Amino acid sequence: MRKHIFVVFQNLGTLVLLAIAFPLNCIVVLTSLLWNFVKQPFGKSIVVNPNSKNILIAGARMTKTLQLARSFHAAGHRVIIIDIEKFWSSGNKYSNSVAGFYTVPDPSKDLEGYVESLHAIAKTEKIDFFIPVAIFSVIHYDRGQPPLPDCVEFFHFDADVTEILDDKFAFAETARSFGLSVPKSFKITDPAQVLNFDFSQEKRKYILKSIPYDQIRRLNLTKLPCDTKSETAAFVNSLPISEKNPWIMQEFIPGKEYCTHTTARDGESRMYCCCESSAFQVNYENVDRLEIMQWASHFTKKLGKTGQLSFDFIEAEDGTVYAIECNPRTHSAITMFYNHPGVADAYLGKEPLAESLQPLADSKPTYWLYHEVWRLNEIRSFKQLQTWVRNIRRGKEAIFEVSDPLPFLMVHHWQIPLLILDNLRRLKGWIRIDFNMGELIE
Repeated sequence: MRKHIFVVFQNLGTLVLLAIAFPLNCIVVLTSLLWNFVKQPFGKSIVVNPNSKNILIAGARMTKTLQLARSFHAAGHRVIIIDIEKFWSSGNKYSNSVAGFYTVPDPSKDLEGYVESLHAIAKTEKIDFFIPVAIFSVIHYDRGQPPLPDCVEFFHFDADVTEILDDKFAFAETARSFGLSVPKSFKITDPAQVLNFDFSQEKRKYILKSIPYDQIRRLNLTKLPCDTKSETAAFVNSLPISEKNPWIMQEFIPGKEYCTHTTARDGESRMYCCCESSAFQVNYENVDRLEIMQWASHFTKKLGKTGQLSFDFIEAEDGTVYAIECNPRTHSAITMFYNHPGVADAYLGKEPLAESLQPLADSKPTYWLYHEVWRLNEIRSFKQLQTWVRNIRRGKEAIFEVSDPLPFLMVHHWQIPLLILDNLRRLKGWIRIDFNMGELIE
């Protein structure tokens, strides 16, 4: 009963807070729409691209999908976005960069229906190019054949490569074979492997991470061994480790965390960015770390494939960089390319580039305003408040664009509230709202 009461108050309380913010959001958005209407006769002409493509992007609820849609639209291409039926309320479909929106069955529950839907969309919209941004959109390809007709270019790694990159242990072994630095790693399929491990011979502690994505436990960085054998056993035995659900025991290297995005074609790094990282990443500012860029470029070249690579790095105190994992998908850090005119060509172009695109020198750090407002309750000093204000003043809101304001309203006051209402109906709580990914972390 107490749990249900908490869930009701959590969901209703959040809806009230969003309702309070709604009028302010409306004022900003309506002012932007009026401004766009007034300046329209004097604005820039619509880009006409004689080689225009019909682009399909999967993961409509996510900001990175919106950013890609805007970049392709700005280059004169036509963009269609899709998502699974749970996210039918996607606020990004109201973007003026989006020509169409569809929902598809969740392939983890209805694979055949998912593939049939993609084929129907590809035929109806005459799709030329497919970018899988969300995890769900690459499930079928991981199991065999691309989920679209041969005439559609699927900008993603083949099944074997995807399986390696998605597997934290296999990725570490692959990087090591390329001569690159990674932490010591062990694949764990039974708790006894950890309990029988001789930690006395190790210089550093270890952490356990689920190889299949686990959005909750991925934030647990309990150091092993614990203070006592019984504490170690209690922790390890609490984890769902098995042959079917393998984990990786990885050396814990103290240092500074970074994350990167690479868009690759045939082993060429065509688009790259790097920023400081954290467990819950909602701020991106491009930083210059030559060693990290060289690591990512070397891996991309040795891999020699086409797709997207999102690396997580640790820079140790001695300056050595270690890649700790890779996600073969688009990284939200691409929001830093909001004003770069070359993004579409980085994906579509076949001719080699003189150098990999990076965020422009005048691009601002990106943030999500509603996340920042939520963080106000964490501020405990005037200095922290000054830092918060400084981050807002020098940065750019990732969703909001004066020329395309509706997603800013609809994501925060349509998409998210409807997801909260659904949780309220099911008496289900959540850990946090991820405005960047457009979902509730449950």
